[in-house]
Amino acid sequence: MIISASRRTDIPAYYSEWLVNRLRAGFVFTRNPMNHAQVSRVRLSPEVVDCIVFWTKDPENMMDKLHSIDDMGYRYYFQFTLTPYGKAIEPGLRDKSEIIETFKKLSNRIGSHRVLWRYDPIILNKDMTVRYHRQSFEALCEELGGYTDVCTISFVDIYAKLATAVKAGIVREISEGEMTELAGLLAQTGRSCGIEVRACCEKTDLSAYGIRPASCIDKETVERVCGYSIKAARDTNQRPGCGCIQSIDIGSYNTCRNGCLYCYANYSPKAVIKSLSSHDPRSEILTGRVSPADLVRERRAESLRSENTQHQTSEINSKLD
Repeated sequence: MIISASRRTDIPAYYSEWLVNRLRAGFVFTRNPMNHAQVSRVRLSPEVVDCIVFWTKDPENMMDKLHSIDDMGYRYYFQFTLTPYGKAIEPGLRDKSEIIETFKKLSNRIGSHRVLWRYDPIILNKDMTVRYHRQSFEALCEELGGYTDVCTISFVDIYAKLATAVKAGIVREISEGEMTELAGLLAQTGRSCGIEVRACCEKTDLSAYGIRPASCIDKETVERVCGYSIKAARDTNQRPGCGCIQSIDIGSYNTCRNGCLYCYANYSPKAVIKSLSSHDPRSEILTGRVSPADLVRERRAESLRSENTQHQTSEINSKLD
């Protein structure tokens, strides 16, 4: 079983105390975002959790808890989003120079293969041009070269929530020509710094530039982190074109305090404030409480570990050497 923590919120940045409490307890409750009354109880024993995938823009508040997670026997890696944007687009984040240092510190602590960089979403406007991204990406690559092996890119999708930003000229549609031009530049820059660039859920074929589709919850990466082969199916609940394998997300919408302009996981600032008021680090669920009226079911929990593990582990290790 793979735990996603979380596509819905930044658990490392804001809820690491709660997370460690749940790992120690060995279970967590999650609420179905499509049906509020449905709650799942998810077992979190290291015996069944093959890997935890952390999604974050700033894991500084989690750094002092990694030793506890390690001591409990959990295996994990990070999807670390780092862009060049300022407070107008990502108002809740620290200065990017400080976050870069946290990126390096995390990589030194757990290894570059366990810190996957995300440069997304790519936003274009009159100030943030193709040239802007080329220069910004080059500067970040020079900082992060040797601290990560992979960078995932994606181009912003214009959806209803961004209507105001589009009207204000902060975000605009990106043409296919701009995508291919920029993708080629980023791929070349990444290679020069030892970083492979991959693309997340892009309809445009970028293989001509050496960019293959990304899988954020990736079978190959999970196997490398675990040290054994797994049996895993593609996650059909994700967007078309997504190559991620199945996982269980333990986060909640409307709980991220980063406040990013492009975020799909927060409906409004008012909704976030309401959710935060019901968070308790000691609770069995991220926000609110599980009530007697809720329909609680136990999620099936079992390791994805394949048979003939010893042979397969040796095969994986030989491929990595």
